[in-house]
Amino acid sequence: MTDSTKFDTSIKPYRPRRWLMPVEWIGSAPLLLGARARVTKSNCEGLEAPFIVLSTHASFVDFAVAVRATFPKRCNWLITLEIMCGFDWLMRRVGGIYKRKFTTDVTVVRHILTVLKKHKGICTIYPEARFSLAGVNEQLDDGLGMLVKAAKCPVVVLNINGNFLRSPQWCKHPYRRVPVRATYSQIVTREEALSLSADEIQKRIEEAFVYDDYRWQFENKIKIKSKKRAHNIHKILYQCPHCKKEFSMKSENTSVWCEECGKKWEMDEYGQLHCINGEDIFNHVPDWYNWERENVREAVMNGTYRFEDEVRVERLHSKGEKYRNIGQLKLTHDENGFTLSGMTNEGELYLNRPVNSMYSCHIEYNFQKRGDAVELCNLEDTYFLYPQNHDNIVTKLHFATEELFKKDKLTRKEPPRKRRSEPKEIEK
Repeated sequence: MTDSTKFDTSIKPYRPRRWLMPVEWIGSAPLLLGARARVTKSNCEGLEAPFIVLSTHASFVDFAVAVRATFPKRCNWLITLEIMCGFDWLMRRVGGIYKRKFTTDVTVVRHILTVLKKHKGICTIYPEARFSLAGVNEQLDDGLGMLVKAAKCPVVVLNINGNFLRSPQWCKHPYRRVPVRATYSQIVTREEALSLSADEIQKRIEEAFVYDDYRWQFENKIKIKSKKRAHNIHKILYQCPHCKKEFSMKSENTSVWCEECGKKWEMDEYGQLHCINGEDIFNHVPDWYNWERENVREAVMNGTYRFEDEVRVERLHSKGEKYRNIGQLKLTHDENGFTLSGMTNEGELYLNRPVNSMYSCHIEYNFQKRGDAVELCNLEDTYFLYPQNHDNIVTKLHFATEELFKKDKLTRKEPPRKRRSEPKEIEK
C-alpha cells in the first residue's frame, strides 16, 4: 500500500544506527571502486566529533566518497526531502535530516545543532544545495559562518575532483572513465570556531570551495576518450559567443554547434573546446558558462530581464507517492521573484518566492525523463515546474535567480537586514 503520509521536517534527527553502518560501507564500495576514488586527508590529526563536514557536490558518487572520508565514524546527513520518497524509514535511521531546497528553515538549523551539541556527532552538509552544472563551485548560503559560530565546532571541507567529469548533470550516462580524487581538510579548528568571527569563517569556507574540474583535468592531462564527452553540453552552453543568439545551440557526442550562424566546436580528450570553422573565443567550458552569466547579470542590472511561461506542475505529494501532476499554471520570474499562479486540479494555487528569499535555485535536465525542470519550494510543499514553450531555459533561470539576489542586496533602499540571530544552544 502506498504511504500517503506527508513529510514531517519537525521530527528530531536520529542517531545513526550502528547496525546500519555496514550497509552504508558495503553499499558505497561498488561506487568507489567504479569511480577509482581516493581520499587524501590533511590537517585532521586529533580531530574528534563533533564537527561539520562541508562537501562539494557534482554527482551521486559524492555520498560514497563522504562515507569513505569519515570511515569508520557515523554521521548525520542534511539531504533534500524528495530523495526520501519510499525510503523514509531507512534514511532517518542512517541519520538523514530533511530539508526543502532554498528555504530558510530554522527547524533544520536546530536539528543540525542537536546532532553536534547533544549527540556529539558529525553532520555532513552539501552547502551548494545542488549539483555543479559546469564543474565549478556554485553560490553558497551566507549563513554558514553563523552556523559554525553557533555550533562552536571544527569544520572539515571535502573537495572532490573528477566527479563532475565522470557524470555531468546534462549527460549523466554513460559514465566516463575519470578517476575521482578528494581532499578532506580541516579548515576551522575548535579554537578558531570560538575566536574567529562569522564573516571570517564564511570567507574561509568560500575560499575552500573554489574548484574547476575542467582545469583540473587539463592540468593533470586526464584523457576522456568517451564519444559522449560533449553530448548535451548545450544545456549549459545555450548562447552562441559568435552571433550572441540565445537557445540556438545544439550538441551531440563530441560536437557543439550554433544553428543560427553555423559555428561549430569540437571537444578534445582534455576537455578543451576548439572552433573548427571560425575564431576560438572560449576554449575553457567554465569561461563560456560565466560569459553567459555576465550577460544575464547585465539584463538584471538594467531591468530588462523577465521570464514568463506556462509550466506543467508536479507536486511532491507524500512519502509513498513521489510526484503528482496537478495541472498547468503560469510562472513569471522578474524583480518580484518567482510567482506561480493558477488553478490546479487541487484548487487555486498562488506561490511567490521573493528575490531576497532565494540566493539560487535548483534545476534539473530531463528530470526522470520528464523534461527540464525548476524546483520551487516553500516550507510546506515542493513543486517541479516544466516550462512548456521555452526550450532549454532552465540554466538561464538559474543564473537570473542568483543575479537578482545579488542586485537586491546592492540596491535595497532600507538598511541591510541584520544577520539572523544565532540559534540558542541545545541543552546538553
